[in-house]
Amino acid sequence: MLKKTVAIGISGGVDSAMAAYLLLQQGYQVVGITMSIWDENIPISESSKSGCFGPGEKDDLIAAKELCAKLGIVHKVIELQGEYRERVLSYFCATYTEGKTPNPCLMCNARMKFGLLPEKAKEQGIEFDYFATGHYVRIGYDESHDRYQLLKAIDVSKDQSYFLSFLGQEQLRNLIFPLGEKTKTEIKQLAREIGFAELAHKKESQDFLESDDIKVLFPEGSYAPGDIIDHQGKLLGRHQGLINFTIGQRRNLGVSGLPEPYFVIQLDAKANRVVLGPKPFLYTSKCTATGVNWLSWPVQTKPFEAQAKIRLQHKAAPCLITPLSSSELMVSFYEEQLSITPGQGLVIYHDDLVIAGGIIDRTGDQV
Repeated sequence: MLKKTVAIGISGGVDSAMAAYLLLQQGYQVVGITMSIWDENIPISESSKSGCFGPGEKDDLIAAKELCAKLGIVHKVIELQGEYRERVLSYFCATYTEGKTPNPCLMCNARMKFGLLPEKAKEQGIEFDYFATGHYVRIGYDESHDRYQLLKAIDVSKDQSYFLSFLGQEQLRNLIFPLGEKTKTEIKQLAREIGFAELAHKKESQDFLESDDIKVLFPEGSYAPGDIIDHQGKLLGRHQGLINFTIGQRRNLGVSGLPEPYFVIQLDAKANRVVLGPKPFLYTSKCTATGVNWLSWPVQTKPFEAQAKIRLQHKAAPCLITPLSSSELMVSFYEEQLSITPGQGLVIYHDDLVIAGGIIDRTGDQV
């Protein structure tokens, strides 16, 4: 019987390396693939920090190639610069100019890493039966609904299910996540044991962009100066573009002499205004989400109780989910939450199970 072949996304880090190693140990034929997305026309000449998008990609590609050679597997680079610009960067810029805060990792995973990367690899003649990555998540199967399901990783501290909540059934059907049942500690120890100790100590990228200045991504004229006002409508100053702000921000507001610590409580794209106020204004219990992707459950039509995450570092909080249509829902948290931010991903859980993901649209009194 022929061995099944797995294409695995290789980043050059410890997780993808050990995921590839585990697949080899399980008897699969493995081929490493890495997407190239950096656009040299974007004016970041030197990397000021580690990130997924930036000129440092050159070093990452070299590391991925060397890693695959050490594992004894073929490595292929898939060029996706244009597609990344259209599907991730354009979304990123458009969301900011709408007065919302994007999450590029959500879109990159759904549209690029688990979408175009394996698709283009096959178009280029790379044959494989399954696709794998080093993400810390698990896959299950619900026989009653003939549906594949996404679950949190065993290592809750490293769980990445939030980022994969926009995957589809066809993607889950052919995915393998070798690290879902492992802890990060176990993976680093494995790396040391099999001669990859340098990876166990390698600093991991946690950012999207290799720069603190996101303005390099925006077309000229896509944002403009406007007013900064307080929650009572009083003019406090001027801003140089909504793209410099996000809900809950406290630093670098461009105003002084405030009576107490003020935060960004609203971004009014229509009037091009930043609204500031005291921290209590950041708390709310309701929001809506659009573009809902029903993942582990079929589309729901009746209200149900669950837990919802409003950002990666947020602890999923108990709430009532009320479907408004097949692609829109309302979330009513039982306790007020801090800084629910339009544009961010909202992910719905039932314990370890990822039910659905959507994009936060309206919050508080706007619901």
